[in-house]
This record gives sequence, C-alpha cells and structure tokens, in this order.
Amino acid sequence: MNRRKLLKYMAGLTAGISSLGLYTFLFEPKWVEFTHHEMKLPALPKSLTGAKLVQLSDIHIGPRFDWTYMKDAFAKINGMQPDIVVYTGDYVSYKNEKQLTQLKEAVQYFPKGTKATVASLGNHDYGKGWNDPNVADQIVKILEENAITVLRNKSTKIDGLKILGLEDYWGVEWNSAVAKTRLENDKPQLVLCHNPDVCDLPIWGSFEGYILAGHTHGGQVKPPFLPPPMLPVKNKKYSQGHFKLDHRRQLYINRAIGCLWPVRFNVRPEVTVFTLA
Repeated sequence: MNRRKLLKYMAGLTAGISSLGLYTFLFEPKWVEFTHHEMKLPALPKSLTGAKLVQLSDIHIGPRFDWTYMKDAFAKINGMQPDIVVYTGDYVSYKNEKQLTQLKEAVQYFPKGTKATVASLGNHDYGKGWNDPNVADQIVKILEENAITVLRNKSTKIDGLKILGLEDYWGVEWNSAVAKTRLENDKPQLVLCHNPDVCDLPIWGSFEGYILAGHTHGGQVKPPFLPPPMLPVKNKKYSQGHFKLDHRRQLYINRAIGCLWPVRFNVRPEVTVFTLA
C-alpha cells in the first residue's frame, strides 16, 4: 500500500469511528422505540379485552444527561390515551436533593392512564448506595402528588385486574417473606418488579400472569450477534424483552427510556405498549 492509499484508508477509518461515536453517544440514546405486544392474562374481564397498557421504566432524572428528549415520547403516549400506564422504577439517578427538584419538574410531563397510573420503585430511588428510605419516601410523595399511585408491596384493582407492586430487590425495604404473602394467586394479576432477578426467588408459588421489570437497560451496549457485555443482574439471560417462565408466568423486561450514562449501541430506549387479551 502506497502512502496516498494509506492516508485515504486512515481518513476513512477515522471518519467511520467518528460517525459511530456520534451515533452511540448523541443519536441512539435519544432514539426512543415504541414496541407493541399482546399480553394474555388468565380470566381477564371482557371490559379490559383490547385495553392498552403502557410500561415505562428507568427514567433516571439526574445530572448525567438532559431528560427533555423524552417529552416527545411522553406526548405521543398521552395521545394514544392508554387505559393503564405503569412505571417500573428508577425515576432518578440520585446524587443530591437537586434530583428531587428535577423530578418535580419532569413528573408534570409523565403520561397517565385513563383508568389508572401505578408505579413501583427501583434501587436508584433509595439514594446513594440504595440504602436511604428517606429519599424513596420523598420520591413517592412527588409521584403521588402527581396522580401516580406507588405500590410498595401493595396492590390495587382496576376493573377486576389486580396489579401488585413489589419493593425493589436491592433496596433496604425488600423482604422476601412479605413479597411472598402478597402473591396470592388472584386472576387476572400483573406484578411490577423492577429487578428481574426476583423472578428466580422461591416466592411465586402458583402465581400465573405477567411480571413487568426494568433495571437492565438491555445492557445499553450490545455487539451484533453477541450478548450485552454488562448486565446488572445475577441471571444473565435477563437482558430485555419477553421470557416464558415456569408455571405459566411471563416476564417482560423493558430496556429503559432513560440511561445511567448517555451511551447506547444496538439497544434503543424503549416504551412498551401492551394490548390486553
């Protein structure tokens, strides 16, 4: 290879790397994808057949990126007039009380369901080291002041559909025994559970229905044809999307609309839209 060809090759390589970097850091982290799925629930009332349920997860309001790119997605969700909107944790990336102020601004744009809007907490909602229940209490207060019901090992019923929100597995309020007692085999039933590793705990008994989780962000970076190199779960198969579990349980892991750090490759931020059946 002569010098001119070498320089041309190096220039092309540099341009390619630069383009990939721009895509990974500036474009894909804000390129929200709406995915659509059918959710079959045993004994679903006819009044909810065909209803729309939207899942949002891991918003991560904080100092590391500008959350306002989500406004367009939030507006699109509201335009769909979903029957139910559920949030599966990590509303902030907590550094200090400034994030609570930021959440108060952002929550005004959070989509709501025409029938109900419910939420569970994630590990980051417990502050630094995920061990500050006071931070979680303040986040709950902000959400509930904006018509979002937070379920902390509690349940609610919407037209006969029971929705149970479990405490976060890594948070200081997690208690396996308490979680197990809340998992009566009511039908139909939907569980909000931030960390999908909870699905492998011996707490489920004969539960049938869907479990909605987040936490993993799909790894945020996924090389083509390979698994994500980094996942914050013990069970590394729990990356993103739909899983069939034992005893007719179904798991769906949303890959997050926000991020810890603004970098994504081959793992676009997600809004999940379910049609109940």
